[in-house]
Amino acid sequence: MMSSKRIEAFALLTLLLLMVLACISETTMAENPPLPEGAARVVVETSLGNFIIGLYEEQSPVTVTNFLSYVNTQHFDRTVFHRVIPGFMIQGGGFVHQGNQFVRNEVRPPIILESNNGLKNYRGAVSMARTQMPNSASDQFFINLDHNQFLDSSDIESGYAVFGAVLEGMDVVDAIAAVDTHRIPPFPEPATPVEDVLILSVRFQR
Repeated sequence: MMSSKRIEAFALLTLLLLMVLACISETTMAENPPLPEGAARVVVETSLGNFIIGLYEEQSPVTVTNFLSYVNTQHFDRTVFHRVIPGFMIQGGGFVHQGNQFVRNEVRPPIILESNNGLKNYRGAVSMARTQMPNSASDQFFINLDHNQFLDSSDIESGYAVFGAVLEGMDVVDAIAAVDTHRIPPFPEPATPVEDVLILSVRFQR
């Protein structure tokens, strides 16, 4: 028979193993539904490398149509990732750095919020940025660096609409997240890259 100390040690080891498995499950199994075959994809070329975004056209039809309208007019070319917060997200698509100023690009009318579409702000999910007003998203988007479920739609929060996922090149996204940042007007946070991280182009994947 096992001694009481061995039983306690075995129980503790089992508990620790279950905790580790739970953590692994939470970080690796939490993901949005796979994109259907033939889903639209775009290649985002940046000054630090390229990554590919697949688009959830069925779940986020208005948001995807809006995003692609900006892609088709080359709106994102030469814009910057102006907000970079490690462990949270990187945001861009709306500003061009000209001289000593960040100039806001002209935008189309804002779109309705499609955050209640079943998609979650998990790591790698691509979502629309907006103001405190729910139906205010236009051209800016962000990529989640972690599982940011607090950004999801709930009974008390409007949430942020997921419309895509990084399919390839998450290492490039992580490299962008690792750049040095500082505070520079007109942005209120010390989250603007010291050296511009440019979005050189966003094009349909051929």
